[in-house]
Order: sequence, then C-alpha cells, then structure tokens
Amino acid sequence: MATVIAFDFGTSSIGAAIGQDITKTARPLCAFKAKNGSPNWQDIEQKLKEWQPDYLVVGLPLNMDGTEQELTLRAKKFANRLHGRFGYQVKLQDERLSTVEARANLFESGGYRALNKGKVDASSAVIILESWFDHLAD
Repeated sequence: MATVIAFDFGTSSIGAAIGQDITKTARPLCAFKAKNGSPNWQDIEQKLKEWQPDYLVVGLPLNMDGTEQELTLRAKKFANRLHGRFGYQVKLQDERLSTVEARANLFESGGYRALNKGKVDASSAVIILESWFDHLAD
C-alpha cells in the first residue's frame, strides 16, 4: 500500500489531497497559501512529516490541446522543488478541467457557499490524485 499526496499548483493557493493506491481514492487535505507560486515550505514539510507519503503527485496545467503554458512550467518548477527539498519521488499528472470538475462537485453538494478557494483547490487535488490512480490502472 502506498500513501500519496497530490498538489494542485496555483500562484496564490496550492491545494493538497491525500490518498492511497489500494482503494484508489483520495480526500481533500488542505490548501497552502502561496505568494506568486511560492508556498511556506515549512507548512508543506509539516504535512509531509505528518502523513509520510510514499511519493507525491503534482497536477500539470496544460492547454486544452495538450501544449504547455507559463503555469505548466511553474508547476514543473514546484515539483522539482518538492523533490529537491524533501527527496520525494514526484510524478506529474495532467490536470485539465480538474478545477471545473471540483467546482461543479462542490456546488452540487453545497451551493455557492461551498465554493471557497481553499475547498476548490483541495478538491481539485483529489481529482488529480484519483485520475493518477486511474492512469496507473490503465
């Protein structure tokens, strides 16, 4: 059994979710505030120590046609920093439409009140992680 933490990278907020590969399910963990894409690394370190994941997954924001954009490069840089700072193996997962899906799911379950930024980002991380698990099964 492997425990995995996934991140939905953003410039002002980075959502996180935790899951494990036996059930291939995930749940929202939290959202880290970020300044221009840079989080408080001590907050991330604290979560990593608390959960001790086997590896990490970072959502890769691509354009709808699969090409890269500026945010794609920043998400890759974030993934590289996670690896460099903490030594974890980091996987990248296509995250196209994960935020749209997260918003729809949250709205359906709680209306507009459920759509705060942290919940959306953490829910997006759940979608990223579960799609990673689905990708492993293919």
